[in-house]
Parts: sequence; structure tokens; C-alpha cells
Amino acid sequence: MGSVVGRFAPSPTGDLHLGNLRTALIAWLSARSQDGRFIVRMEDLDRMTSSAEHERHQLEALAAIGLNWDGDVVRQSERFDRYDAAIAELTERGSTYECFCTRREIRDAIRAPHEGHLAYPGTCRELTAAQRAAMVGEGRRPAIRLRAGGVTVEVVDELVGPVGAVVDDVVLRRNDGVPAYNLAVVVDDAAQGVTEVVRGDDLLATTPRQVLLQRLLGLPTPRYVHVPLVVGADGARLAKRHGAVTLTDVAARGIDPTAVRRLLDATLGSQQTTAPQSAHFHAENGGFDVRMVPREPWVIPLDLQRSDP
Repeated sequence: MGSVVGRFAPSPTGDLHLGNLRTALIAWLSARSQDGRFIVRMEDLDRMTSSAEHERHQLEALAAIGLNWDGDVVRQSERFDRYDAAIAELTERGSTYECFCTRREIRDAIRAPHEGHLAYPGTCRELTAAQRAAMVGEGRRPAIRLRAGGVTVEVVDELVGPVGAVVDDVVLRRNDGVPAYNLAVVVDDAAQGVTEVVRGDDLLATTPRQVLLQRLLGLPTPRYVHVPLVVGADGARLAKRHGAVTLTDVAARGIDPTAVRRLLDATLGSQQTTAPQSAHFHAENGGFDVRMVPREPWVIPLDLQRSDP
């Protein structure tokens, strides 16, 4: 196999809907067409919302539409030591600080007209040791934030093009001790040798944060491809109001996974794709270029949306 490593990294908090499956298919096709590896990682940091049953259902859905993966499925819940080591490295360099703000306090601060445009206004950035001790004395547990310094980071996405943003002091570890998504995904992508990240464009705004963390930790930056979402007839991203539109939902209408795969293939434009039974997608079968994926969201047909409330 080639040096390309793609991945699909869902959170096992429910069944995958057709939007999730379409993104997974694009990621798989892109990796396989480059004779690369494709891995699956479960982003199950929050054990209150994740479950082994959801993970099993998600893996079954991927296999049902013909997607295979290389190696064992990795779970973030089993990798806290890696994330703690990364935070310790940043802390040793003076690049983190404790934040005692509640969500309400942050919302109120951001609403204030004199505050800047950053997602977090830096309320706790310069607390003294005495002030931190007082917060602990009140029973507050601190989160750990990155001391980003208001740097602007630009990312070149394969579909969207250049995207730049001022990076705020993103959370690295929540106050309950759970590592944050932005840190975990950066550590894992590097550890697993991921060279290409294909995911929904709802995550595009998080990418400058992740690239900054990669640079600070001396980690490579993969190729990013943020694909348009699948939306309902109302133009909003798929959600429970659309009946979820999972494989189970469409099976109740007599649509099997093979038909779903053909439907998803058809949304990728004129590119030739492979049958679900194939283990790999090869360029000689017609080729697949992720840059040719349509730039507009796919509106899921009304007959696939459950009509009951």
C-alpha cells in the first residue's frame, strides 16, 4: 500500500445517519484510490454519552455499505496517557493556564460589547497564584486552556481553499479531567500516521486550532478535505427532526444497504465508484479525486425522511 492514510472518526453516541455514511464513503474512496490505508477511530472521550453498543452499530453500518478498514479500531477513551503527556509538554513550555470560568460566565463575557471576537476572552489568562487559590477554595475545578496569544492560522483546504482564523485559548482538558476534542484529535492523527482528513465542513472552523496545536507540538499537518454536509429539505443538517435517516430507518422502507451505497455513490457526481462488495477502490476502475466532490450540500430526498413526528 501507499503512504496515504485516511480515517473516519465518529463519536459512538448513536447510529450513523446517511450524512455520516456519505462522509465515511468519501474518505474511504479517497484513501483506497491512492492505494492507501483507511483506519477507524472512535472518539469516545465522554463515557456518559458513548457506548459499546453504539460503536458496534456504527461499525456494522460501515461494513454494510462495503467499507473496510485496516488494523484495530482505536478508542480515545483508552489513550488518556497520550493526551496528558501532550498537555504536560505544553504546560512545561508555559503554553497553558488554568481556567475557572463557567460556561455562563464565558457566554456573558463574550456578549459584552467591549470584548473582542475571540471565542474565549481570556478572563483567567493572567490570574495570580492567590486568585487561583481563591477559586479552588470556592470549590471550582479548573479546565486547562492553551495560551494561544491571538495568533492567526491559515489552512488550505482541498475543497474550500484558504481558510484563516484567529485562534482563541482553546480548552485542552475540561474541568472534569476529560481531554478536549481538539487536542485528542491532533495527538491521535499524528500517532496513527494520518495524512488525509476527510470530514464534514461543519468542522472546518476547528481546523486552525488543530493546526496551531500541531505546530506547537511539532506534529505533521495532514491534508484537509472538508466536504459539504447532507441536509434535509429545510436546508438544515440532518437531525432527529428528519427522522435520523439511518440504515435501520431506510430498511423499514425496503431500501437495503446495497441500494444506499448506490445512492451515495450517485451523489458524488460523474466519478466512477466501485460496488460495495469490493475490498478496495482502484484508480483503474475509473479513478476517484476527492477534489471533484460536489461543493454544494446534498439534499436528502423527501422519500427517505421519516414522516412520523
